[in-house]
Amino acid sequence: MAPIGLKYEFSAAVYHYSSSPEMTGWTMVSLPKDLAAAIRNDFKDREEGWGRMKITAEIGNSQWQTAIWFDTKQDTYLLPLKAAIRKKEKIIENQIVNIAIWI
Repeated sequence: MAPIGLKYEFSAAVYHYSSSPEMTGWTMVSLPKDLAAAIRNDFKDREEGWGRMKITAEIGNSQWQTAIWFDTKQDTYLLPLKAAIRKKEKIIENQIVNIAIWI
């Protein structure tokens, strides 16, 4: 069953992100800047603290409830990829993945 909401699809490279050398960081993708600008323009009122916006994400056969976070340094939203999703979908760093999100 498809989630309710507006669906956006994109492809992005998976990378490791850490804000400091001491932290282990996160594995994530960045939304394309034009898509992020459109989402922020239409849904900024749904952002919570630190630019967090709840979404449903889908990669391959995996769908999960998560959030995107607006990163002012990259001027786009970041989508963290849970370890369980990466393992199930066999996702590795630098891989290009096809993603759908619902807001």
